[in-house]
Amino acid sequence: MTRLLPGILAMAAVVVASNILVQFLILDGLLTWGAFTYPLAFLVTDITNRIYGAQAARKVVLAGFAVGIACSLIGTQITLQGDGYTYPAVALRVAIGSATAFLVAQMLDVAVFARLREGAWWRAPLASTLIGSTVDTALFFSIAFAGFLSVGAAADADIAWAQGPAPLLTFGPEAPLWVTLALADWGVKLAIALAALVPFRLIVGRLMSRPA
Repeated sequence: MTRLLPGILAMAAVVVASNILVQFLILDGLLTWGAFTYPLAFLVTDITNRIYGAQAARKVVLAGFAVGIACSLIGTQITLQGDGYTYPAVALRVAIGSATAFLVAQMLDVAVFARLREGAWWRAPLASTLIGSTVDTALFFSIAFAGFLSVGAAADADIAWAQGPAPLLTFGPEAPLWVTLALADWGVKLAIALAALVPFRLIVGRLMSRPA
């Protein structure tokens, strides 16, 4: 387990940072700063998978999942105020969506990477991250905000703001706001998936060249 400690700490740092930075909006609320840190979780998973294998990568994912659950539980107990009413810092549906999407997408990333690990160096991290990121976005935004799902009247009321109509990506036809947020988030994940190939190559090369 000691050999996995750097990966576990890196995953924990990404999860904690993302849970904090998601509170800070940019581009008129289209994105949050957390959208730029969260995809690094796939980089941590893929580096661990390449160096130590799929089983080790799953352990790192489970550690990140535990940290994410803890952050969500803390967030649901923090009450914020605005516009004359109070609301939780982390809505129940958002917490459920975040935990579910993280675990499913990361485990899928591990499986895809393991399947493609014998090919060209870039194929496994790129394909696994693209697939995992797409599933992550679809699961999170559907569970957290979609009107066709419900986890109770009170929980649904906390995220009603995301279900109102808004121009798609600020310039297209009207669609539920959460769809725009999902597409923007997905675009960032895809861009970071491509950019992350550089640190993946450098970090893996350095780690694998070290003497045992």
